[in-house]
Amino acid sequence: MTGRPRVAIVVFPGSNDDRDAAWALGALGADVDLVWHAEYELPEGVGAVVLPGGFSYGDYLRVGALASLAPIMGAVRRFADAGGPVLGICNGFQILCEARLLPGVLRPNRQLEFVCRDVVVRVETAQTLFTRRCVEGQELVLPVKHGDGAWYADEGTLMQLAARGQIVFRYTEDVNGSLGNVAGVTNEAGNVMGLMPHPEHAVDPLLGSADGGLILAALVDAAAAHALATA
Repeated sequence: MTGRPRVAIVVFPGSNDDRDAAWALGALGADVDLVWHAEYELPEGVGAVVLPGGFSYGDYLRVGALASLAPIMGAVRRFADAGGPVLGICNGFQILCEARLLPGVLRPNRQLEFVCRDVVVRVETAQTLFTRRCVEGQELVLPVKHGDGAWYADEGTLMQLAARGQIVFRYTEDVNGSLGNVAGVTNEAGNVMGLMPHPEHAVDPLLGSADGGLILAALVDAAAAHALATA
């Protein structure tokens, strides 16, 4: 026992950013449990859950669709329903949308090409578990690397999400054809968030940006608070 908050990272066949997320969260003060997708329960005492980037199940059928039906997702859903912080990054965002834990879907990029570069996202709200270390309107430099990153919902849903403060990040330019340049959203309760950019690849200035550390450090804060509240 270290006294550090524990974060579970779910590993699916095809996940390839799980170790990167584990390193980043460890550097920011968390202990990490890598949880295989075939498990039915999360480790006891976990304060937050991360669904990492990658290509779960080879993106067959539809991105995130098969992973959304994995045994561990029942435990993730129960954890989220109990108010636990859940973060989906890239493929994790796709999985959370397919599991209906987040609104909308992720479609192929407008240009029908894989996009891999640094982008700028604007913080639309700092009133979430994940953006409490940011300020509204702050611009963050984060890398993206996806072929199916265009977030889409009907216009009515977009307006409702904006009114409720559920749109957390927007690209400052048209990166992939996302409706309203949306880069990240939360559920209505605010404890589940998905975003396409990769904060775990932006925690060290030597890599070009440390802005992702603001998001992941806030997640570590939320993990500690949730673990304390449910102890």
